[in-house]
Amino acid sequence: MKKFILLLIAVLLLAGCRQQEAEDTAPADFETMTVTKSDLVLEQSYPASIEGRQSVKIIPRVEGYLREVRVKEGQQVRRGQVLFVIDQSAYQAEVKAASANVEVARASLTKEQLNYDGSRGLNAHNVVSDHELRTAASSLAMAKAQLRQSEAQLETARANLSYTVLRSPSDGVVGSLPFRVGDYVGPSHSSLTTVADSHEMFVYFSLTERDVMDRIAQHGSLGKTVSAFPPVALLSANGDTCVVRGRVESISGVVESSTGSVSARAVFPNGDGRLLSGSTGRLVVPYKMHQVIVIPQAATYEIQDKKYVFRVVEGKASSTIITVLPMTDGKNYVVTNGLEVGDVIVAKGAGYVKEGQEIQTKQ
Repeated sequence: MKKFILLLIAVLLLAGCRQQEAEDTAPADFETMTVTKSDLVLEQSYPASIEGRQSVKIIPRVEGYLREVRVKEGQQVRRGQVLFVIDQSAYQAEVKAASANVEVARASLTKEQLNYDGSRGLNAHNVVSDHELRTAASSLAMAKAQLRQSEAQLETARANLSYTVLRSPSDGVVGSLPFRVGDYVGPSHSSLTTVADSHEMFVYFSLTERDVMDRIAQHGSLGKTVSAFPPVALLSANGDTCVVRGRVESISGVVESSTGSVSARAVFPNGDGRLLSGSTGRLVVPYKMHQVIVIPQAATYEIQDKKYVFRVVEGKASSTIITVLPMTDGKNYVVTNGLEVGDVIVAKGAGYVKEGQEIQTKQ
């Protein structure tokens, strides 16, 4: 009885092995594809910082107590709009005093002019000596100089009075307001605020030295490289893509020794004020690839940082090392070496295929 049981177990094990062997040798059903060339647009993103096209510090040119603050933080302002008013009483008094000095100087000039004209007439009749005539001429010249000096002082006083009203130098957005009404301000103090021109925004990013050199080799010069740059997009910090496209405006001709990168700048319109000066994001540059081999990432597997695909050769799987571009769209790879047009590869589930396994092709 014991021999019968052992014999039965051996028969069952042999049958299982034969069944497994049959399953292993049966052609596996995998989705395959024939390698072709096609056009593809890939996107490369770069860390970017966003700044207003113009950021101006509002610093008073005269001292005094702050009497009016006519704006709020974050307010949109127009060029020439009044932002602050400094107490004007002292400067108005200076204007009045300077105006009075001008009137005195004009009266003095009139007197000296009459004196000179009279002396010249009398000198013609030898009533007044030449010395007295020269003295009258000197007094007239001094009166003219005093009038010019008084007029200059009046212009300075009027300018100082005008400086008590601080206006926006451009369209933009008002920054923080560290001072309040009643604070004493002046040129030696910090700025009253900053007006950032947000109509257009500068987006700064960096390209690799190799990327810049490849582009220059393709287009012939740095200027032509900038002109040939495709429209770029901006991915803000919250993940939203800027609807309005920007353009690359400049690329530095200097490679930073510490990073090996080349700084560049793009310009984005910001009429709706969505972009904030001082914020960060990612600049997205599209790359148009013409007639390249494109395969799905699901067709590959990786061993020790090397990518493989399974080509179907005479109905059997044959592993092949491939080289791909580092840029991807998240779904596909651009193959630069290892595959040829017309090759048939396993399109999905490459990680489940075994070397030499029979493949039932299914396009």
